[in-house]
Amino acid sequence: MTGDEGLSVGPVTVPARELVWRFSRSSGPGGQHVNTSDTRVSLSLDVARCGALGAAQRERALERLSGRLVDGVLTVTVQTHRSQVRNRAEALERMTALLSEATAPAGPSRRATRPSRRAKQRRTDAKKRRGELKRLRSRPVDDGK
Repeated sequence: MTGDEGLSVGPVTVPARELVWRFSRSSGPGGQHVNTSDTRVSLSLDVARCGALGAAQRERALERLSGRLVDGVLTVTVQTHRSQVRNRAEALERMTALLSEATAPAGPSRRATRPSRRAKQRRTDAKKRRGELKRLRSRPVDDGK
């Protein structure tokens, strides 16, 4: 999985030409290998201008990913593995998961409900029982002085 085929997000496939790959040297242990190879992978997608996403999907993604976007661009950086190929595959998986979750339609909205009178009564009874139990644990008050 090198990213040449693009990115599948649900029924939508983002073409590979819209994905921007950057490679750099990864930090951490690795000896001489880490000093010579560009194993850290950054995968970017301009969500604001992505032609593969429909208008509704783009709006949902922009709203839900607003904290992660920089000028409408979503970037995923991976340096978990010592191999660039494995980091590329993981970057694609993370990007796919993020976009799938962000573009999914919202579930049914919650219907507001109120607790029943019996539920309220049970709650107050339980609170009274608990308070009585705690009161019985305390030292008795000496009223003789």
